[in-house]
Amino acid sequence: MKKYEVILGVDVSKLTLDISCADRHLHVKISNDSVGFNDLKKWCKLNKISLLSTFIVMEHTGGYEYRFIQFCESAAIDYCRLSPLEIKKSLGMARGKNDKVDSFRISQYGEEKIKRLKPDKPLNKNILLLRQLLSYRKRLVRESAGLAATIKERNHMYDVHSKDAIVRISKDKIKTNRKHILQLQEEIILLIRLDAAFLQNYRILTSIKGIGPINAWMTIAYTENFTSFTDARKYAVYVGVVPFENSSGTSIKGRMRVSVLANRELKQELNQAAKVAIAHDPEIRGYANRKLETKCWQLVLNNIKFKLILRMFSLIKRQEMYVENYQKAA
Repeated sequence: MKKYEVILGVDVSKLTLDISCADRHLHVKISNDSVGFNDLKKWCKLNKISLLSTFIVMEHTGGYEYRFIQFCESAAIDYCRLSPLEIKKSLGMARGKNDKVDSFRISQYGEEKIKRLKPDKPLNKNILLLRQLLSYRKRLVRESAGLAATIKERNHMYDVHSKDAIVRISKDKIKTNRKHILQLQEEIILLIRLDAAFLQNYRILTSIKGIGPINAWMTIAYTENFTSFTDARKYAVYVGVVPFENSSGTSIKGRMRVSVLANRELKQELNQAAKVAIAHDPEIRGYANRKLETKCWQLVLNNIKFKLILRMFSLIKRQEMYVENYQKAA
């Protein structure tokens, strides 16, 4: 394992980066652009910090850190992105908050956990673009759903006619959004087709009953084409379909629950996949019917989502299409 001389904690924002070295009590604030990255090099040189023997720990902001990541990769600097909640929970009781303090806390966390932290793999630009396209598509879908609710509510409460300005504008925006959603989906399909690894895994995923294009796209995007998640159970925990025990001694004996710390968007999309699988997959339907004899619908639905995740990872690992009523050779 590579040994690092310095651990830098970075608090990322849209315009600036607060960078600290807790061990040496150093801090610098730079702009989140090429000018700031040059300032970082000068600051490191001034403080006798070799970037090649430095490990950078930053929070996963979902976008603001990508410029800095590109700089790190171009300069061969090891880095890792962590969930903000993971760092926050590790601090225990903490008073006060600002960007400088947060960067010191991130650096301290990195120093404490360096033995288990691993450098992130190089950023896949196609994965980044796929996530952006899916995110914007979701925004348009939600906007259209809100506009449709507005039309329904207005018709119910005010009994308006079809020429009502709010209804007319809402309908026009929904129509426009549908056109843009189709354009985004065409871009996603083209992106998948142009990447051989994406296309192969997409075909495998969509061979599973219940897994349609959107679930396949999102799984490829959020597993980084099955490179950031290679274990089905870890991904299922991330999605929020694995229950955890809730007990302590003899006084607390709660039932097992799934954690609220999950990617709710992925979990929501898998809901529809599970329902389709129940309707069209005899094996899943039989499993659901047996479980429903003793368990509630939501718990059974959750179990089916977990089964679908297990299928996805198993088939991707073997690089095989799903075959109904498959029987393993003796």
